[in-house]
Amino acid sequence: MLDTTPFYAESGGQAGDEGELISGSAKFAVSDTLKIKADVYGHHGLLAEGTLNVGDHVQAQVNTAVRAATVRNHSATHLMHKALREVLGAHVQQKGSLVNAERTRFDFAHNAPMTDAQIREVEARVNAEILANAAAQARVMDIESAQKTGAMMLFGEKYGETVRVLDIGSSRELCGGVHVKATGDIGLFKIVAESGVASGVRRVEAVTGQNALAYLQSLESTVQAAASSLKSSPSELQGRIAQVLDQMKSLEKEVAALKGKLASSQGDELMGQAVDINGVKVLAAKLEGADAKTLRETMDKLKDKLKTAVIVLAAVDGSKVQLAAGVTADTIGKVKAGELVSFVAAQVGGKGGGKADMAMAGGTDASQLPAALASVQGWVSAKL
Repeated sequence: MLDTTPFYAESGGQAGDEGELISGSAKFAVSDTLKIKADVYGHHGLLAEGTLNVGDHVQAQVNTAVRAATVRNHSATHLMHKALREVLGAHVQQKGSLVNAERTRFDFAHNAPMTDAQIREVEARVNAEILANAAAQARVMDIESAQKTGAMMLFGEKYGETVRVLDIGSSRELCGGVHVKATGDIGLFKIVAESGVASGVRRVEAVTGQNALAYLQSLESTVQAAASSLKSSPSELQGRIAQVLDQMKSLEKEVAALKGKLASSQGDELMGQAVDINGVKVLAAKLEGADAKTLRETMDKLKDKLKTAVIVLAAVDGSKVQLAAGVTADTIGKVKAGELVSFVAAQVGGKGGGKADMAMAGGTDASQLPAALASVQGWVSAKL
């Protein structure tokens, strides 16, 4: 703690200053500044060199680069707050904020996600204020006079008899924080995220100055890399992506058709593997290269051909297992597909269920599938 300090202590959502305290060979690296009580600030950090004792005189040096970045974000928050009220409505009220050198995070009352158009409009309004480069003005006055100026006061905030009215661009709020001298000092404003944090509360995150430039350059690099991967230029990327998606859909249809043909041919071969148990054809088999849709389609075809049957079909993808169980209508009085698929799935580390005539399941241990399929005949025989 110092008797007086140029460091700004965390308050009103603005992060505390960083910097150094230097005394002779001693150096204390300040990573944060916090209020301990009224007019008493604690400089938190690490004694990097030498020793410090009570009563020592120190030179306090604020990290001006971090301070400047934080200040840009804080001033932009005021402009954003006003823009949000103009674009979304007067119901917008601040519910919390965090301003540091990296970005500004602003929580506000609103009952729906912001649309892309609304985000762009807020950005346009804030950047218009920045381009106007209006000088900021701070006035200290009594609370009644401040209210008469129309300054925005945060709901639930406790104010003293004397307050600080801050004008930045067209924004007028009560604020004791550090701010730019003119709106143009903010440089550039860009919203980077919008999300919900609670019922009726939205959160906007934004960057300014060099951080905004770095963000846009990063996006540009991403777009250029994507365009290069698709053998396109950034300006033609959207059309190229649409073209690739159309090609993928066409290929997916071709693959689905080929899977259907493969499964159909396998189904014909599998019919010969069905075992007759008390007049019911029982079949448990693995289909190569099948997916859930193919299993269901093949199941329907086998039920039609076998007439009176209980069938279990399986497909494997790595260690994962997909299962389908089917029972013809004349057999569901004795055998339920849902029970059967659950019995098989439990042996391959999974579970599932469904209707009496058709049920699906999944598993995670393909190594146990041969034994699980082999157990189907015994289980069905006991039911029949």
